[in-house]
Amino acid sequence: MIMVAENGGEGGIRTHVGRLCPHPISSRRRYDRFGTSPAAAYSIGTMKLLLALLATLLLATCSQPPGLLERVLAAGELRVVTRNSPDAYYLGSHGPEGPAYELASRFAEDLGVALRLYTVRTREAAVREVTEGRAHLAAAGLSTGIDLPPEAHFGPGYHRVREHLVHRRRAKRPASIREAGRGQIEVAAGSAHQRTLEELRLQHPDLPWVERADTDTEEILAGVSRGQVEYTLASSTEFALSRVVHPELAIALDLSPERAIAWVVNTGAHDRSLLDRVNAFFVGVRADGTVARLLERYYGDRQSFDYLFSRNFLQHVQTRLPRYLDWFKEAADKHELDWRLLAAMGYQESKWDPGAVSFTGVRGLMQLTEDTAAMMRAGDRLDPRASIFGGARYLARLMTMVPPRIPEPDRTWFAVAAYNVGFGHVEDARILAQQQGRNPDRWEDVREFLPLLAQERWYTRTRRGYARGWEPVRYVDNVQAYLNILAVAGIGTATAAEDSPAPGDSPDRKDAPRPERRASRN
Repeated sequence: MIMVAENGGEGGIRTHVGRLCPHPISSRRRYDRFGTSPAAAYSIGTMKLLLALLATLLLATCSQPPGLLERVLAAGELRVVTRNSPDAYYLGSHGPEGPAYELASRFAEDLGVALRLYTVRTREAAVREVTEGRAHLAAAGLSTGIDLPPEAHFGPGYHRVREHLVHRRRAKRPASIREAGRGQIEVAAGSAHQRTLEELRLQHPDLPWVERADTDTEEILAGVSRGQVEYTLASSTEFALSRVVHPELAIALDLSPERAIAWVVNTGAHDRSLLDRVNAFFVGVRADGTVARLLERYYGDRQSFDYLFSRNFLQHVQTRLPRYLDWFKEAADKHELDWRLLAAMGYQESKWDPGAVSFTGVRGLMQLTEDTAAMMRAGDRLDPRASIFGGARYLARLMTMVPPRIPEPDRTWFAVAAYNVGFGHVEDARILAQQQGRNPDRWEDVREFLPLLAQERWYTRTRRGYARGWEPVRYVDNVQAYLNILAVAGIGTATAAEDSPAPGDSPDRKDAPRPERRASRN
């Protein structure tokens, strides 16, 4: 069972130190200041020994408070503080995602307790939640390069990161940080990168940089990719995530030794019980390859888009599509959709492979989650016919959720984007577009705001928080391209002339041919 609270901790769990039991100690004898009695000449050493024995007996009769691990197990709940960020936790198209979230979820499952997850804004706040007892541990992408109070300790590192100087790929690469300082280095004010520059200034007293209080690292990296910013600093994880949407980014210099990303665990009152269990957990997930697979999934190289004129696509059109063509047409007809749109989405999802399984656990030709398949009554997700009909039913439902005033083809692209990232995130991007004076009912306007859901400056203003907003944009672009080819080539029709573009339509336009049928809307 997983419970997620979005607005901070619920307080409450604090470590209390037990006190000695109130056993009365009395004596009829009076002792002088030299530790001797008129009736018995006890030595000072003997008295100390007797007092030590008495104290030991009294402590043994007291009930000791349970350790933190014991309290977690008794309560049946693990409280974890995290951040809404790409390297920790965010709401993906199929539910909660993020490397820190996934590991915390597995740890709670290992303990046999529910996971109570909540978010705070900064790394510093996450540490504070742990040291003040409101959270049992912080899984928030924290680096071992920071100092911790005595009430908390780092768990084992599960990912190694280092800090880079980043520049635009086609720009001249500086040979040193001193040379980069002759240009312009920009970082977010108050960030860890600002502290790194302050440390470097001890070696290079004349090193200049610009601190920007109105932005974050992700937005500055976007500026570097566009040529608006010359240099910035980024961790290896920040760079890996930004490079997906900004392939122009390149590493110019390594600025720091590797540091570990680790959990911060409550060890108040010198209680290491939970920390010891965390250490044992990471021994297991390292040994079985869980950590390696997770890091590859989130930070590994992404495959580039498989362009439509490539040999792969043309081969699949000839060898795979004919097996499923009739089902695409039947499902599209049933739900008043364009079969070519369904086929294009199916290729984008799985390359028309009915056995495909993604890293998030979605399965089948149309990549349905277990919950979506159940909601759509799709049956076996690995059955290609069931998957196609379930995907068609889900897309038709999303089409009805798009406001009726939005015309085609925009309403189709909003529904297709929602199929990938979730309807709520698409709505968040539409709201941002409207707030910035753009048209929230026009896909070409909203597509510019979806990638901003990956930037803290923007996603903190939204209801649903962080999203990998570049993914639905690429998803729609690819689907449009596949749809164009299927439509222009007349694939799957008796004659190409029947499905050729209308006069004046261009097969290279972003807004691909309008679907043949659309879901009915009231």
